[in-house]
Amino acid sequence: MTTDFWSPVRLSIEIAIVSGILVIILGIIAGRFMARAKFRGKVLVETLFLLPLVLPPTVVGFFLIVLFGKNSPFGQLIEWLFNQSIMFTWWAAVLASAIVAFPLMYQSSKTGFEAIDIDIEGAARVDGANEFKLFLFVSIPLALKSLVAGGILSVARALGEFGATLMFAGNIPGKTQTTPTAIYMAIDTGNMQMAWLWVVSIVGISFIMLIVSQLVKS
Repeated sequence: MTTDFWSPVRLSIEIAIVSGILVIILGIIAGRFMARAKFRGKVLVETLFLLPLVLPPTVVGFFLIVLFGKNSPFGQLIEWLFNQSIMFTWWAAVLASAIVAFPLMYQSSKTGFEAIDIDIEGAARVDGANEFKLFLFVSIPLALKSLVAGGILSVARALGEFGATLMFAGNIPGKTQTTPTAIYMAIDTGNMQMAWLWVVSIVGISFIMLIVSQLVKS
């Protein structure tokens, strides 16, 4: 029973951490660019970035299957490179979780960078800082609270991802069965004891992460 309990919890944490790292990196880059960029179609691009936040997870899962399934160009390329499909793998769960969590990191990142006084960045440029040094040593430290809060929220969202993961990665015990899918299967099979244990664990982890996020922002 102990092994059965910890396997989905461990997988959920691993997938959430890896997808969170991807989302944090991409969210910071995208947020910094969009905070200062001015171009035609910016609203459309930002809408696409935020779309996974409002779409049903099953719709996200559907698009992932269409884009990365065996009959798609991306899916065939991945299968040719790695000699297997990405669907129903650990990486499929990471990808699904990352896409669903990305809007939270992007929005927090963009808000943090927009709050930075442009004059401060201008002064750094005058003092000789190039764009990379400006980004790394000025912009990121000034937006750090928003970035850390966004990162925590993104990991928490990835931890709780269900619909897209179930459709794209499946529910393979020890491989792609995360805590949310394990809860679903436990309820479906009438194993309420295990369902309660998993529910308590994921609520506890998520509660702690949200508390930390609030403390960081305050």
